[in-house]
Amino acid sequence: MSSDAVAHAIRELVLANRILAREDVIDDFGHVSLRHPERKDRYFLSRSRSPVAVTADDIMEFELDGTPVAQNGRRMYSERALHSAIFMARPDVTSVIHHHARSVIPFTVVRTLQLKPIFHMGSVMGAEVPLWDSQPEFGDTNMLIDDLPRGHSLARALGGNRSVMLRGHGACNVGVNLRAAVFTAVYMKHNAEMVLASLPHGTPEYLTPGEVEKTAAMLLSDMPLARAWDYWITRAGYGGV
Repeated sequence: MSSDAVAHAIRELVLANRILAREDVIDDFGHVSLRHPERKDRYFLSRSRSPVAVTADDIMEFELDGTPVAQNGRRMYSERALHSAIFMARPDVTSVIHHHARSVIPFTVVRTLQLKPIFHMGSVMGAEVPLWDSQPEFGDTNMLIDDLPRGHSLARALGGNRSVMLRGHGACNVGVNLRAAVFTAVYMKHNAEMVLASLPHGTPEYLTPGEVEKTAAMLLSDMPLARAWDYWITRAGYGGV
């Protein structure tokens, strides 16, 4: 690959930050990373900055263990260990998203609630979404994944899934490409909203595992991802660019 691939990756990562902020998935403290297109042992992640304001100049390159290639005095996200550990554990993953979507939080703290796909677009998050709880292994913490031991523990909870919830904190979504990860994060949020809206009216009828598998395979293919991306970049103010 040429340096054009790196420039394209950085531009897509900037757009992903802006999209996830516009869609109210990532707030002022979430973040999204992208594996280096030419170096599988490195990844890109913004400096510590609100995602809605991220530009190409903010994107930093990291070794797989979270060591910056060139820090140049910039502050870094303390939770880059989360991204590092998942990239280490999942060679198939190209992008990692960590967010605090408010509709997902109740499912992390109320054990009787089930976050499962309730409509076809929600299938992308997976038939079952595991929950990671730091308490059993680490006791009282600052609730951040700011070191590799906690990052590796989270990666184990994620396993081979596309999504994992963090008790009292938020969630992570991963994808074989950046657009798939964004798609999964956006529709995890929407699916959580729909489950919460349905509960007062009765017991939801969730998608079957077979429906989830077949529908997710369709939605995460090139055409739906391209169509969704066009929609999101337009809403974020980048349409036609």
